[in-house]
Amino acid sequence: MLGEVTAFLCTNRDGLSLEVIDYGATVTSMRVPDRDGSLDDITLGFADLASYLGPHPYFGSTVGRFANRIANASFPLEGEVHRLSANNGPNHLHGGERSFARVPWRASPFETTDESGVVFEYVSPNGEEGYPGRVSAEAIYALTDDNELRMSFSATADAPTPINLTNHAYWNLAGRGSGSTILGHVLSVAADRYLPVTAAQIPTGEIEAVAGTPMDFREAKELSRDIESIVDTRVGYDHCFVLRHRATLAQAARVSDPASGRVMEVVTSQPGLQVYTGNNLNGSEAHGGFPRFAGLCLEAQHFPDSPNRPEFPSTVLSPGERYAQMTIHRFSVEN
Repeated sequence: MLGEVTAFLCTNRDGLSLEVIDYGATVTSMRVPDRDGSLDDITLGFADLASYLGPHPYFGSTVGRFANRIANASFPLEGEVHRLSANNGPNHLHGGERSFARVPWRASPFETTDESGVVFEYVSPNGEEGYPGRVSAEAIYALTDDNELRMSFSATADAPTPINLTNHAYWNLAGRGSGSTILGHVLSVAADRYLPVTAAQIPTGEIEAVAGTPMDFREAKELSRDIESIVDTRVGYDHCFVLRHRATLAQAARVSDPASGRVMEVVTSQPGLQVYTGNNLNGSEAHGGFPRFAGLCLEAQHFPDSPNRPEFPSTVLSPGERYAQMTIHRFSVEN
């Protein structure tokens, strides 16, 4: 049974603020200034707690055990086929019916000389959503005086199991209440290749060059420029980009809003970046009243359907190993 839900507010010396709750280890607000110094909330979410407790499109949620899709809600591991909950047609999405997004996490706030944040912990029992093994997961969200939102994810397991954790924030640098879509945002992605998908958003297994396709964000461009040219799915981006970096932490993307001057850079240790333009938002109450293209997700993660794709980087966590990933969102303004 869900008990009391606690909200935590972190601020820094420049007036930026981060709000998180311990239900789903969820980012509910991120307020940053525009070029004139006006603070606005730039992440989509709800004004009331009750809406977070019902079905919603993962606004600000920590998702797992496996972010993104697993085909046919199953995967083989060590000679056994594991059947997962199917919550996206016949497929498994973002960890299943409850996911890590719809459970209470144990929260411990902290503060140092240059950052403040919350350490969230959750223990996923063996068999939860069909996954093998007991997993101890940790998500740390911190706001620094360098105007960075730092997201650190780690996990250990007592049996081999796939792990792929990320945050599912929807960003709109014009401001949550601006009424603007993200189609005028300018995006660049540090990727020469991407994963083509089927109509069900499952990777085909191929890894193709972005050159000559609507997926080419090697040079910054408005999201609206090629969005109507996407042919492998409904109009809108919902694709995983293969990041070119091999460093522990490297820049994955940069997005800006020319109207407000806000800029967000994404730095990560993850191998992939899922770019999602809020194609399924429909303006309903469960979607916070936000219409299609109201928010942009830049989900740093491993590749979708990796448990069924031995050619992709492995996501299997074994006993004695530690899963550890970090993603940083760095905020600034430009004239």
